[in-house]
Amino acid sequence: MKVVLDHLTKEFRGKGKESGHVVIAVNDFVLEIPDGKLVGLLGPSGCGKSTVLNLICGLLKPTSGRVFFGENDVTDLEPQQRGVGMVFQNYALYPHLNVEQNIVFPLENFRGADRLSKEEMHERAMETAKLVQIERLMERKPSELSGGQQQRVAIARALVKRPGILLLDEPLSNLDARLRLQTREEIRRIQQETGITTIFVTHDQEEAMSISDMIVVMRNGLLEQTGAPQEVYDDPGCLFVAQFLGTPPINVFDGSIRNGRLFIGDDDVLEAPGAIDASFAGGERPVSVAIRPEGFIPDPEGPFRCRLVRTEVMGRDISVLSVHPSAPDILIRSIISAENLPQIRETAAGSGIVSFRLKPAKTHVFGKEKEDRLF
Repeated sequence: MKVVLDHLTKEFRGKGKESGHVVIAVNDFVLEIPDGKLVGLLGPSGCGKSTVLNLICGLLKPTSGRVFFGENDVTDLEPQQRGVGMVFQNYALYPHLNVEQNIVFPLENFRGADRLSKEEMHERAMETAKLVQIERLMERKPSELSGGQQQRVAIARALVKRPGILLLDEPLSNLDARLRLQTREEIRRIQQETGITTIFVTHDQEEAMSISDMIVVMRNGLLEQTGAPQEVYDDPGCLFVAQFLGTPPINVFDGSIRNGRLFIGDDDVLEAPGAIDASFAGGERPVSVAIRPEGFIPDPEGPFRCRLVRTEVMGRDISVLSVHPSAPDILIRSIISAENLPQIRETAAGSGIVSFRLKPAKTHVFGKEKEDRLF
């Protein structure tokens, strides 16, 4: 089912002494989520991700704007009338019920023509349990399950209603690293098998990029950028998105555009397409230059010169840590092939300097004030 958020705004007003204070958690949010896709809502803590999810499921009412499922306006419908399945961060399982009873619980609230017999509820619970691979755990209590198993029970409970939309709020945050990897792959498998439109909230960009068909990057209640994960990574629209996506993070330098060339400090590194705004004195425009770790090519004659700090061997790749005057407060991390390690060591042996050419596709230039993408 397609989800359309039409200029959604949600304001929270303070109470007591702060009664005049207004927090805009979601600000004029416009988004269309295609039918049958898995979409990651991504951003730092406090950016409004969970608020958007709660507006979709009906736990919160918008201050303004509308929510559509397909062509139907559901803004004024209660959560139980929207046909959504919700998985909470803490799983919210009933400790006194076993796995099957937890899964069946939403079905017991069906009324009228939707009401199911006990046999039908059992059959549907088993069908859903097999989908999430917990059919052998049906008699256990939540306290007898691992974190990953509890997460699967919570997903099964949301799916057993056969919702049109599945919502997951930080579904992996309580799991250890190995379980996070395993469970996110399971979420992707389940979503592909069911074809349910799925929206999940996370602050972990690696998690969102690995399984999503589409990511939505948020900051301060605003939608910063949306698109396929690789597209957003390769073509960030602003400096915030460039810095938020990527592990290791992108390297950012103070730079300038002069006479159609891009400079980082005194290093003339690339051609700068486009004209300089006439408002910049002397035809020189200060910019921020962001380079992905994989955007460096070792070259003794390269124009970008850094002072080597150390190298870290990571198997097939090595991480070159260096410093540059235009990024005085950070270590520059360059990821290059391990076969270049002898060259790096040889080049830096005498002077301690390593030189690089830059990959244009991995080098992004942003304005200083608005942090908007220039090229």
